[in-house]
Amino acid sequence: MIALYFLLLFVVLFLVITNLPVFGRLPKGLRLERIHQLSNYRDGALQNQSITPMQPEGVSLLKVLKAFLFDKHPNKIPQKSLKHIQPDLNSKPATAAPEIIWFGHSSYLVKIDGLRILVDPVFSQVPSPFSFIGSKAFAGTDFVKAEDFKDLDVILITHDHYDHLDYQSIITLAPQTANFITSIGVGSHLERWGISPNKIKELCWNETTSLLNGITFTAVPARHFTGRKFKRNQTLWSAFVLEYKNWKLFLGGDSGYDNHFKEIGTRFGSFDIALLECGQYNAYWHHIHMFPEETVQAAIDLNAKVLMPVHWGKFSLAMHPWDDSIRRVVDSAHEKQMRIVTPQLGETVILNTEMPTFKWWLDQ
Repeated sequence: MIALYFLLLFVVLFLVITNLPVFGRLPKGLRLERIHQLSNYRDGALQNQSITPMQPEGVSLLKVLKAFLFDKHPNKIPQKSLKHIQPDLNSKPATAAPEIIWFGHSSYLVKIDGLRILVDPVFSQVPSPFSFIGSKAFAGTDFVKAEDFKDLDVILITHDHYDHLDYQSIITLAPQTANFITSIGVGSHLERWGISPNKIKELCWNETTSLLNGITFTAVPARHFTGRKFKRNQTLWSAFVLEYKNWKLFLGGDSGYDNHFKEIGTRFGSFDIALLECGQYNAYWHHIHMFPEETVQAAIDLNAKVLMPVHWGKFSLAMHPWDDSIRRVVDSAHEKQMRIVTPQLGETVILNTEMPTFKWWLDQ
């Protein structure tokens, strides 16, 4: 009887905890019907274009967990607080060229022709549903907070993982944001958090939406996965192409390397800049996160004029040294003659004008 009591108590606690708002909500109703009609929805889940196992053949989840918990490099965390430049978040662009300000990991602000677009904003100290679980943000990366942003035109969310879709940041930013653009299914989380459906535009791969001033966003394929609780791939993961007048930006999100980069490059011709992930990789999950050398090749496949590496510099979500990714991606870019920009945290990149290449991580 006592055992049954504790079992029931555990079940009740489990249901209460997993129903907390931070976990969001799975798609339902018309949104779910739309997902079920997609060509890449099969066997109860959304699929990548290529077969994408979570681990290589012969590698168990237990082996991956053991490696993550015990195979830690001593330089996973910077020895000193990271330096930054305090950015001007709320001003209009100073020139006609797009401006980009990176805040660490995959969060950055794009300013273009008076519009301000915030991508994958994560300003919490831990990319996790609970503040006491997970890798804490590096010292010095808290120089910008969600409440610092005013009157945003767009928040763009590539997918629903905690290091890209942060509940606390979104709750704070929502009243200051006119539009949310994201992958199909992610709107279910946003609506669960009180955001009006009228402010949310969800895209399937190869769908486009436009704002009144003529700026367009197109969702394009990536090679990754999604999920905030236990059921994976019920919402879509995407990269996004931002087009305005003669400018074309590739906003990459998370992705393993595959031939979709070449296909996107062929379709869109070329990009003025490609923002691509270059960190949190490992041979145990190489299908869903690129190695730095693959990041450079992806930029080449995209016909990008410039590569800007992101998904590093704030959280340690893999076993490699914190600066291994930037060192390797810079070396590979130079070897393959791919132009690269490496802004300091908070530094403004102005396309074709202010293109920083200082190796600031060497001083940390």
